Amino acid sequence: MSWVRFLEVPLRELGQVTLVLGRVLAWTPRPPYDVGQLLQQMVRVGIASVPVVLLTALFTGMVMALQIFTVLSRFGAEGYVGSIVGLAMVRELAAVLGALMIAGRCASAMGAELGTMRVTEQIDALEVLATDPIHYLVVPRVWATTIMLPLLIALADAVGIFGGYFVSVIVMGANPVTYMETTFQYMELDDLTSGLIKAAVFGLLLSVVGCAKGYYTSGGAEGVGRATTQAVVTASIFILVSNFFLTKLMF
Repeated sequence: MSWVRFLEVPLRELGQVTLVLGRVLAWTPRPPYDVGQLLQQMVRVGIASVPVVLLTALFTGMVMALQIFTVLSRFGAEGYVGSIVGLAMVRELAAVLGALMIAGRCASAMGAELGTMRVTEQIDALEVLATDPIHYLVVPRVWATTIMLPLLIALADAVGIFGGYFVSVIVMGANPVTYMETTFQYMELDDLTSGLIKAAVFGLLLSVVGCAKGYYTSGGAEGVGRATTQAVVTASIFILVSNFFLTKLMF
Protein backbone atom coordinates (compact mmCIF):
# COMPACT_ATOMS: atom_id res chain seq x y z
CA MET A 1 0.00 0.00 0.00
CA SER A 2 1.27 3.47 -0.88
CA TRP A 3 0.59 5.00 2.53
CA VAL A 4 2.53 2.22 4.22
CA ARG A 5 5.57 2.91 2.03
CA PHE A 6 5.13 6.63 2.72
CA LEU A 7 5.30 6.04 6.48
CA GLU A 8 8.07 3.46 6.31
CA VAL A 9 10.98 5.90 6.11
CA PRO A 10 9.98 8.29 8.95
CA LEU A 11 9.00 5.38 11.21
CA ARG A 12 12.30 3.62 10.55
CA GLU A 13 14.23 6.80 11.32
CA LEU A 14 12.22 7.36 14.49
CA GLY A 15 12.95 3.80 15.52
CA GLN A 16 16.69 4.24 14.95
CA VAL A 17 16.77 7.44 16.99
CA THR A 18 14.77 5.81 19.79
CA LEU A 19 17.11 2.80 19.88
CA VAL A 20 20.21 4.99 20.06
CA LEU A 21 18.66 7.18 22.77
CA GLY A 22 17.72 4.11 24.81
CA ARG A 23 21.23 2.69 24.55
CA VAL A 24 22.75 6.05 25.49
CA LEU A 25 20.62 6.22 28.63
CA ALA A 26 21.46 2.61 29.46
CA TRP A 27 25.22 3.04 29.01
CA THR A 28 25.58 6.47 30.68
CA PRO A 29 25.79 5.28 34.32
CA ARG A 30 28.04 2.33 33.51
CA PRO A 31 31.86 2.60 33.78
CA PRO A 32 34.38 3.24 32.47
CA TYR A 33 33.80 6.99 32.28
CA ASP A 34 35.81 8.70 29.54
CA VAL A 35 35.96 12.20 30.99
CA GLY A 36 38.67 13.27 28.56
CA GLN A 37 36.51 12.42 25.56
CA LEU A 38 33.58 14.24 27.14
CA LEU A 39 35.65 17.39 27.65
CA GLN A 40 37.01 17.19 24.11
CA GLN A 41 33.48 17.01 22.72
CA MET A 42 32.36 19.89 24.96
CA VAL A 43 35.10 22.04 23.45
CA ARG A 44 34.16 21.01 19.90
CA VAL A 45 30.45 21.55 20.41
CA GLY A 46 30.50 24.47 22.82
CA ILE A 47 33.60 26.63 22.55
CA ALA A 48 33.95 26.23 18.80
CA SER A 49 30.29 27.14 18.27
CA VAL A 50 30.34 30.37 20.26
CA PRO A 51 30.98 32.73 17.29
CA VAL A 52 28.21 31.41 15.07
CA VAL A 53 25.64 31.23 17.88
CA LEU A 54 26.39 34.70 19.20
CA LEU A 55 26.41 36.22 15.72
CA THR A 56 23.02 34.66 15.06
CA ALA A 57 21.64 35.99 18.36
CA LEU A 58 23.08 39.47 17.82
CA PHE A 59 21.49 40.04 14.44
CA THR A 60 18.25 38.37 15.50
CA GLY A 61 17.93 40.86 18.36
CA MET A 62 18.85 43.74 16.07
CA VAL A 63 16.33 42.81 13.39
CA MET A 64 13.60 42.24 15.97
CA ALA A 65 14.22 45.64 17.56
CA LEU A 66 14.23 47.34 14.16
CA GLN A 67 10.95 45.75 13.10
CA ILE A 68 9.18 46.19 16.43
CA PHE A 69 10.35 49.77 16.93
CA THR A 70 8.95 50.92 13.59
CA VAL A 71 5.59 49.28 14.37
CA LEU A 72 5.22 50.44 17.99
CA SER A 73 6.30 53.97 17.13
CA ARG A 74 3.00 54.34 15.25
CA PHE A 75 1.20 54.01 18.58
CA GLY A 76 3.72 55.85 20.73
CA ALA A 77 4.62 52.59 22.50
CA GLU A 78 8.25 52.24 21.45
CA GLY A 79 9.21 52.08 25.13
CA TYR A 80 8.09 48.45 25.17
CA VAL A 81 10.56 47.33 22.51
CA GLY A 82 12.96 46.09 25.18
CA SER A 83 10.40 43.87 26.90
CA ILE A 84 9.28 42.29 23.63
CA VAL A 85 12.83 41.65 22.41
CA GLY A 86 13.93 40.32 25.79
CA LEU A 87 11.00 37.93 26.24
CA ALA A 88 11.19 36.70 22.66
CA MET A 89 14.90 35.97 22.94
CA VAL A 90 14.92 34.19 26.30
CA ARG A 91 11.71 32.21 25.78
CA GLU A 92 11.95 31.23 22.15
CA LEU A 93 14.27 32.67 19.54
CA ALA A 94 17.68 32.18 21.14
CA ALA A 95 17.02 28.52 21.94
CA VAL A 96 15.42 27.60 18.62
CA LEU A 97 17.75 29.49 16.29
CA GLY A 98 20.81 28.54 18.31
CA ALA A 99 19.83 24.87 18.22
CA LEU A 100 19.24 25.01 14.48
CA MET A 101 22.70 26.50 13.97
CA ILE A 102 24.25 23.81 16.18
CA ALA A 103 22.32 21.17 14.23
CA GLY A 104 23.84 22.45 11.01
CA ARG A 105 27.30 22.58 12.49
CA CYS A 106 27.51 19.65 14.91
CA ALA A 107 24.80 17.14 13.99
CA SER A 108 26.21 17.03 10.47
CA ALA A 109 29.73 16.54 11.84
CA MET A 110 28.60 13.71 14.10
CA GLY A 111 26.80 12.03 11.22
CA ALA A 112 29.83 12.36 8.97
CA GLU A 113 32.32 11.13 11.59
CA LEU A 114 30.33 8.10 12.68
CA GLY A 115 29.23 7.39 9.11
CA THR A 116 32.84 7.34 7.95
CA MET A 117 33.75 5.03 10.81
CA ARG A 118 30.88 2.73 9.89
CA VAL A 119 31.70 2.40 6.19
CA THR A 120 35.43 1.96 6.92
CA GLU A 121 34.55 -0.77 9.44
CA GLN A 122 36.08 1.05 12.42
CA ILE A 123 32.86 0.56 14.37
CA ASP A 124 32.96 -3.14 13.57
CA ALA A 125 36.53 -3.21 14.86
CA LEU A 126 35.40 -1.71 18.18
CA GLU A 127 32.80 -4.43 18.54
CA VAL A 128 35.44 -7.08 17.83
CA LEU A 129 37.52 -5.55 20.64
CA ALA A 130 34.54 -5.91 23.01
CA THR A 131 34.02 -2.14 23.12
CA ASP A 132 30.45 -0.96 22.71
CA PRO A 133 30.43 1.80 20.03
CA ILE A 134 27.51 3.61 21.65
CA HIS A 135 29.34 3.80 24.97
CA TYR A 136 32.65 4.84 23.45
CA LEU A 137 31.53 7.14 20.62
CA VAL A 138 27.97 8.30 21.15
CA VAL A 139 27.58 8.85 24.91
CA PRO A 140 30.29 11.59 25.14
CA ARG A 141 28.89 13.41 22.11
CA VAL A 142 25.32 13.33 23.36
CA TRP A 143 26.02 14.58 26.88
CA ALA A 144 28.57 17.15 25.74
CA THR A 145 25.94 18.70 23.47
CA THR A 146 23.24 18.49 26.13
CA ILE A 147 25.48 20.24 28.68
CA MET A 148 26.93 22.93 26.41
CA LEU A 149 23.82 24.05 24.54
CA PRO A 150 22.13 25.74 27.55
CA LEU A 151 25.37 27.59 28.27
CA LEU A 152 25.55 28.78 24.67
CA ILE A 153 21.91 29.87 24.75
CA ALA A 154 22.43 31.80 27.99
CA LEU A 155 25.15 33.79 26.22
CA ALA A 156 22.91 34.17 23.17
CA ASP A 157 20.15 35.64 25.36
CA ALA A 158 22.47 38.38 26.61
CA VAL A 159 23.87 39.13 23.16
CA GLY A 160 20.40 39.22 21.58
CA ILE A 161 19.18 41.71 24.20
CA PHE A 162 22.29 43.81 23.58
CA GLY A 163 21.56 43.75 19.84
CA GLY A 164 18.06 45.06 20.52
CA TYR A 165 19.49 47.75 22.81
CA PHE A 166 22.01 48.83 20.17
CA VAL A 167 19.38 49.29 17.46
CA SER A 168 16.75 50.87 19.70
CA VAL A 169 19.01 53.26 21.62
CA ILE A 170 21.98 53.96 19.36
CA VAL A 171 20.31 53.74 15.94
CA MET A 172 16.69 54.69 16.60
CA GLY A 173 17.31 57.08 19.50
CA ALA A 174 15.16 55.43 22.18
CA ASN A 175 15.62 56.23 25.87
CA PRO A 176 18.29 53.85 27.23
CA VAL A 177 16.92 53.86 30.79
CA THR A 178 13.42 53.05 29.61
CA TYR A 179 14.70 50.26 27.37
CA MET A 180 16.61 48.54 30.18
CA GLU A 181 13.76 48.94 32.67
CA THR A 182 11.15 47.50 30.35
CA THR A 183 13.47 44.69 29.28
CA PHE A 184 13.46 43.15 32.77
CA GLN A 185 10.21 44.60 34.13
CA TYR A 186 8.03 41.86 32.68
CA MET A 187 10.64 39.09 32.59
CA GLU A 188 10.36 36.34 35.19
CA LEU A 189 12.73 33.58 36.16
CA ASP A 190 10.46 31.01 34.49
CA ASP A 191 10.96 32.77 31.16
CA LEU A 192 14.72 32.29 31.37
CA THR A 193 14.64 28.73 32.69
CA SER A 194 12.14 27.63 30.06
CA GLY A 195 14.50 28.68 27.29
CA LEU A 196 17.42 26.88 28.93
CA ILE A 197 15.37 23.71 29.41
CA LYS A 198 14.42 23.85 25.74
CA ALA A 199 18.09 24.23 24.84
CA ALA A 200 19.04 21.12 26.83
CA VAL A 201 16.29 19.07 25.18
CA PHE A 202 17.27 20.36 21.73
CA GLY A 203 20.90 19.47 22.43
CA LEU A 204 19.91 15.94 23.42
CA LEU A 205 17.74 15.48 20.34
CA LEU A 206 20.10 16.88 17.72
CA SER A 207 23.09 14.93 19.05
CA VAL A 208 21.15 11.66 19.20
CA VAL A 209 19.82 12.21 15.68
CA GLY A 210 23.26 13.06 14.29
CA CYS A 211 24.88 10.04 15.94
CA ALA A 212 22.05 7.71 14.90
CA LYS A 213 22.34 8.80 11.27
CA GLY A 214 26.06 8.14 11.31
CA TYR A 215 25.78 4.89 13.24
CA TYR A 216 23.32 3.35 10.78
CA THR A 217 25.10 4.62 7.65
CA SER A 218 25.50 2.26 4.70
CA GLY A 219 26.51 2.59 1.07
CA GLY A 220 30.09 3.85 1.19
CA ALA A 221 31.03 7.47 0.51
CA GLU A 222 27.63 8.22 -1.01
CA GLY A 223 25.98 6.91 2.14
CA VAL A 224 28.11 9.17 4.32
CA GLY A 225 27.04 12.22 2.32
CA ARG A 226 23.42 11.14 2.54
CA ALA A 227 23.67 10.57 6.28
CA THR A 228 25.23 14.00 6.81
CA THR A 229 22.40 15.74 4.96
CA GLN A 230 19.72 13.69 6.66
CA ALA A 231 21.24 14.41 10.08
CA VAL A 232 20.77 18.17 9.63
CA VAL A 233 17.28 17.92 8.15
CA THR A 234 15.99 15.38 10.66
CA ALA A 235 17.53 17.17 13.65
CA SER A 236 15.97 20.46 12.53
CA ILE A 237 12.54 18.83 12.22
CA PHE A 238 12.91 17.26 15.67
CA ILE A 239 13.81 20.66 17.12
CA LEU A 240 10.85 22.47 15.57
CA VAL A 241 8.33 19.77 16.46
CA SER A 242 9.56 19.34 20.02
CA ASN A 243 9.59 23.12 20.46
CA PHE A 244 5.82 23.22 20.01
CA PHE A 245 5.19 20.53 22.60
CA LEU A 246 7.69 21.98 25.07
CA THR A 247 6.08 25.42 24.73
CA LYS A 248 2.63 23.92 25.23
CA LEU A 249 3.87 22.03 28.29
CA MET A 250 5.68 24.94 29.96
CA PHE A 251 3.29 27.76 29.13
